[in-house]
Amino acid sequence: MSSRRIGIHLSTSGGVFKAAERAREIGANTFQIFSSSPRMWRPTRIDPSHCEEMHRLRKLYDCAPLVIHTSYLVNLCSQSDEVRQKSIVAFRGEVERALALGAEYLVLHPGSWRGLTRDEGLEFAADSIAKATDGITFDKCDFRVLIENTAGAEFSLGGSFEQVAELIARLKKVVPVGACLDTCHSHVAGYDLVSEGGYAETMGLIENTIGFTDVRVWHMNDAKAAMGSKLDRHENIGQGTMGLEPFRRLLNEKRFSHAAFIAETPVDEPEDDRKNLEALKALVGK
Repeated sequence: MSSRRIGIHLSTSGGVFKAAERAREIGANTFQIFSSSPRMWRPTRIDPSHCEEMHRLRKLYDCAPLVIHTSYLVNLCSQSDEVRQKSIVAFRGEVERALALGAEYLVLHPGSWRGLTRDEGLEFAADSIAKATDGITFDKCDFRVLIENTAGAEFSLGGSFEQVAELIARLKKVVPVGACLDTCHSHVAGYDLVSEGGYAETMGLIENTIGFTDVRVWHMNDAKAAMGSKLDRHENIGQGTMGLEPFRRLLNEKRFSHAAFIAETPVDEPEDDRKNLEALKALVGK
């Protein structure tokens, strides 16, 4: 396998460390997990022995980075004070579990600013993250919160590279921060990764907003919907409206040689994870 870090979002059924074993079984050298239920406010307590086993297995298998995806319930820029306060508590739990597991990255959807202005949404998100991480020290670990771009729905914060860059700029003095870019989200938000000229233009936009260095993870997902549709529906690699070419370009892009490439593709059949992983690995060097 190449030096590229290519993996997939995996189940933690049976214990969080089991994801490292699953990664090894299908040939992934990086992976993403949820550290708690993505659809419940009640946090999961991870057994310290499971954290130790995760450290051991990742070192044994040379599996890095470990990426954790924040719960879908977290909305740090909600106009509802109750939702925002619950989100702050939940996000602090996400950070604490990520640090206990030795994760390098915690991916965050900034949330919906419906009922506010976009600037108020940005301010709420930055302030909420500052409150959630108050008193946590990051100077002795290799950890970053990664802001993920969204599919561009009207009130969704992060629907453009500019918004992601703006939030990163506001957060740099609060937490170690970077970006996670999703191929499907980018495509349906209207960024062209498919045509050769569009890809070059999109790379220029990334360079001039977020910057290549701050893009630490690419979520590698084909799309069921058309470019610019704003519909976030993931498809298996090469089987959607994007095709294989954008994935081949990104995996061989020298400017992202530092990044991890992680699929969040559908699992309809038992071998789907392995098939999508192999589809990505086959594109390296091509």
